[in-house]
Amino acid sequence: MSEQLLPGYLIRRGSSLDRSLLLKFMQRTYQDLFPDGDFSHLEQTVKQYFSSDTPLWWVEEERQQGSRGAEEQGTNYESLSSAPLPLRSFASSPIACVWVGNAIDQVQGNRHAHIFVLYVAPEYRRQGIGTALMQYVENWAIQRGDRQIGLQVFQSNKPALNLYDRLGYQTQSLWMVKFLNAQK
Repeated sequence: MSEQLLPGYLIRRGSSLDRSLLLKFMQRTYQDLFPDGDFSHLEQTVKQYFSSDTPLWWVEEERQQGSRGAEEQGTNYESLSSAPLPLRSFASSPIACVWVGNAIDQVQGNRHAHIFVLYVAPEYRRQGIGTALMQYVENWAIQRGDRQIGLQVFQSNKPALNLYDRLGYQTQSLWMVKFLNAQK
């Protein structure tokens, strides 16, 4: 089942069959920031956390009236995901996604939504898709009774920081790391 996210874009809920496609989108997210990195380890994150309790939504372009069907355009949905997409609604593969998990506020003890991944393909950025996805998740979180949404963002990811700042997100804590040298 899909619905309109923005004019020209539809959003649909992912399923457990979308694991491999989710992994590809997660790897793209990190490769954008760290082009020389090997992110094969993200498969373990998907295995550990992706479930019916951690919803995933995909954004795809809406097929224009009168356009040829995906099968006529040569799109092979089976190679994009293990779950075939409904041909009547979508004309292309996903161009964005958001994956949401659950966290516990360590101060108040309340469950809240936590965004694992927000990704928009580079050629679709700065068109309001990221903002619309964040608003979609906010509405979903409100409907289920959450009082906050959390996320982690790299300090070097200025476009994401600007988006979250514009949407009213505030720094609540800092995640600090210290790299250790192995002693022999």
